Amino acid sequence: MKEKKLGLMSLILMIFTSVYGFNNIPRSYYLMGYAAIPWFVIAGILFFIPFAFMVAEFGSAFRNETGGMYSWMCKSVGPKYAFIGTFMWYTSYVLWMVNVSSGIWVPVSNVIFGKDTTATWSLFGSHFLSGSRLLGIMAVIFFIVITYFDSKGIDKISTVTSVGGTAVLTINIMVVIGSIIMIIARGGQLQQPFAGFESLKTPLNAAYQGSPIAILSFIVYALFAYGGIEAVGGLVDKTENPKKNFPKGIVIAALVIVVGYATLIMLVGSFTNYKQILGNDEITLGNVSYVIMSNFAAEIGKAFGATPATQLALAHGFARVYACIMLLALMGAMFTLVYSPLKQIIDGTPKELWPGKMGETAEGGMPKNAMWIQCTIVSVMILLISFGGDTMQQFFLILTAMVNVGMTVPYMFISFAFPKFKKMKDVDRSFVVFKSQASANIWGYVVTLTLLFANAFAIIQPALDGDVKTTFWSLSGPVIFGFVAWVIYTRYEKRILAQGDGVSGSSEEVSEEPVAQTE
Repeated sequence: MKEKKLGLMSLILMIFTSVYGFNNIPRSYYLMGYAAIPWFVIAGILFFIPFAFMVAEFGSAFRNETGGMYSWMCKSVGPKYAFIGTFMWYTSYVLWMVNVSSGIWVPVSNVIFGKDTTATWSLFGSHFLSGSRLLGIMAVIFFIVITYFDSKGIDKISTVTSVGGTAVLTINIMVVIGSIIMIIARGGQLQQPFAGFESLKTPLNAAYQGSPIAILSFIVYALFAYGGIEAVGGLVDKTENPKKNFPKGIVIAALVIVVGYATLIMLVGSFTNYKQILGNDEITLGNVSYVIMSNFAAEIGKAFGATPATQLALAHGFARVYACIMLLALMGAMFTLVYSPLKQIIDGTPKELWPGKMGETAEGGMPKNAMWIQCTIVSVMILLISFGGDTMQQFFLILTAMVNVGMTVPYMFISFAFPKFKKMKDVDRSFVVFKSQASANIWGYVVTLTLLFANAFAIIQPALDGDVKTTFWSLSGPVIFGFVAWVIYTRYEKRILAQGDGVSGSSEEVSEEPVAQTE
């Protein structure tokens, strides 16, 4: 039976759903206001479009390999480089798990109370077991429970992701339509005045004003918002007329995503006055989405003449609905991602590479031992961060910074490998975007340097403002996990060489495509 190919519209929708994340919009507005918009455009030009074309060329050339990004880097550079890059890609999901396990209590609070009350939670009235410390303990218990069920092979709960995904799409449409209605009802007036170039240049957040490095560090948030495009590499040969449709699909999808992010950030300003709604210490990167969406419902009521009491009821009601949607999406993603990236890297590499019984898989293919080791690492990281002191605001800032840096660093391995891939002989070049070695070199290094400088600014900036802790944790993830990957592979090399077998660099070392990033 002939495989059905993706049409242009289907391709665009697949790229869009792999990359676009609604949560990036309220967070970006909170961090920069309208000034976030130019950085999304810059990140789209310097990273998203060229990087998408690179993974498309990789995916087309190695379409018969099952190793995904590991195969690309292994064949282009070498097995050790490929393992370190892929291991860091996997560990970016470890950081994501740390973030979500702690942050999932914010939607729980919104479902129960209609607003975020996590900062006031305490155990038995104890000051010591309150705030971020209590969230840390609850996050560890939650993660242990998820790992227990996943290790039993119960992964069917991940179907809630599709429900959450559909609902998040509905939220986007509601915000667009609702904002336009409010703008018309107010005679074209925006709650946060837009002053043209000045608004695009000057951040609304005081922490970013007058600090060029702080502004430049924001590009990591924009880069993170485009994450997940490594998953499109396998779509080239599933597309009708790929030479014509794939480049067109990527460009159209990129434009839709860039314009979508820019438009939604503008529309958030249409119903959210920055100083009135976001100008207090209770707002964090963990709860800002719920605050903004509550305000959205209240402002709709206000535009139609609702009383203050009705506006408050609308705000709490919509916060509960939005929180329930996000809870479903996050729970589904967590059940899948606790085992999926780990299973890929364990299944696809030689069993001897992993220490002890870590490389063994149980009945049903679940890497049980590795999952419990992963659970221990995630739990320790959660407790170290949550018991490290400071406010809830800083707690979520650290977690978000760790995830943004951790998830964008592995992309540097792919973009840096691209010029070397272009030099390879006897490779299927049926799909080519970068026509010459010079263009491959230029764009390979442009993307790599964009990622490098953005992450450098993001890591350094908090320390320059006296926040050494955020800098330490942002840097610690990639450094520690990169070093661990190097130690694991070097140990494997020595053992294999001692046996006289040589080191395998076969493309069969990873069995599946990388999963798409969950925002």
